[in-house]
Amino acid sequence: MSTVMHSPDKWLSFGLAYVGGFGDAAGFVLAKTFPGHITGSLVLGAIATAAHDWHGTLAHLTATACFLTGIPVSAVIARLTVTRSCWPFLPLGIEVILITAAYFVLAFGCTPGREIFVVCMSLALGLQNGAFRRTGGISVHTNYLTGMITGLLAAETESHALPTVPHFSIATDPKTGLLYGVWGTFVLGAVTGAAIVLRFRERGILAIVLVLFGLMARDLAVPRPADSAS
Repeated sequence: MSTVMHSPDKWLSFGLAYVGGFGDAAGFVLAKTFPGHITGSLVLGAIATAAHDWHGTLAHLTATACFLTGIPVSAVIARLTVTRSCWPFLPLGIEVILITAAYFVLAFGCTPGREIFVVCMSLALGLQNGAFRRTGGISVHTNYLTGMITGLLAAETESHALPTVPHFSIATDPKTGLLYGVWGTFVLGAVTGAAIVLRFRERGILAIVLVLFGLMARDLAVPRPADSAS
């Protein structure tokens, strides 16, 4: 598989990383859990268990389970639509529906609203993580950043500490630039997501819907060349 970076793929990854950061921040502000971060939800669940907060434990474990459920669901959708041009848009469309539903259950005070919100947001981000895993032949995760950060640190350390490795060979590696971009846009999404949701409460999560519509519009406007086989 070629590692040449196609611009539509790259910007889609950046946009989805922004959505991932925004969604995690919004979920924590509104429901005190991370809908797209398994490690964080498990740690919060363990803390809630130690504190005998069984309602909190259930919320954190529900977020984890729904996120993980979204990944195989995206694989099933991919198999069903493998020969159809609608595949790039279908996961994003379902994500839009789930996030919009999450907004409505909070806005109209549904019972139990917070639990349904967690289910919808976690499924949406899990679906996103499972559907978009490669850009230009490079594996990326738009919700899970721990492995990418440790990989970047290892690559940078090797480039400076090992004299046998030419510095330019890693510094100009397209994978490094892509992962830095994904990491940066995820953090930017988390900061802006927290700020917007703190200011506008549940209405703030509708900003994610606007971003997703923008990504779908861009994907329609810009041709997406297929990765060349090795």
